[in-house]
Amino acid sequence: MYASDLLTCAGLIDCKIADNLLEPNIKLRPTDGEILPDATRYRQFVGSLIYLAVTRPDIAYAVHLISQFMSAPRSIHHAVLFHILRHVKGTLFHGLQFFAQSSLTLKVYFDTDWARDPTDHQSTTGFLFLLGDSLISWWSKKQNIVARSGTEAEYQALANTTLELLWLLQDVGRDTSPLVSYHLVDIFTKAHLPGGHHSLVCKLQLASSIPP
Repeated sequence: MYASDLLTCAGLIDCKIADNLLEPNIKLRPTDGEILPDATRYRQFVGSLIYLAVTRPDIAYAVHLISQFMSAPRSIHHAVLFHILRHVKGTLFHGLQFFAQSSLTLKVYFDTDWARDPTDHQSTTGFLFLLGDSLISWWSKKQNIVARSGTEAEYQALANTTLELLWLLQDVGRDTSPLVSYHLVDIFTKAHLPGGHHSLVCKLQLASSIPP
């Protein structure tokens, strides 16, 4: 299993599990901690987590956060990276579920966290698309502009979501009127307490399935 191999490479196969993915209200800066003498392993592990996040949307925001320091990672960023890996250890068998009998109703959730970044004050956009109960697309990324208000950040998030929606509709050849909301997608824009994070993971239909 990919996640297990990743933990083995990091020397964390027998590590203590981290219940929470990130500390709530976490803010990382480029100058936090001491600069790493060799950033190779940091970049390798972050790259591996980016690949893992293709099937683990619950870690998308955390991976997005630490991937911003690839050019000059520091000790604090490294500590957060290994904290995320210890959380992966405790959710080793989490994965997406797709339901054969699910409806074809397309539901859209989006949100933004205004001016979250403490360095450039850019906002983070998150969105997800559910086809029935099946998660088919998601996004967690900083906006390209600095929004002057929470409303402006929300409009930018709506624009990004709409572009993805139009692409999806064209791809499946359907003219669907989606239900738009933004509570579930909080998992892509901010860190949560373990209970809140677990609740959102359940709503995303992620489940642990131990391989035979």
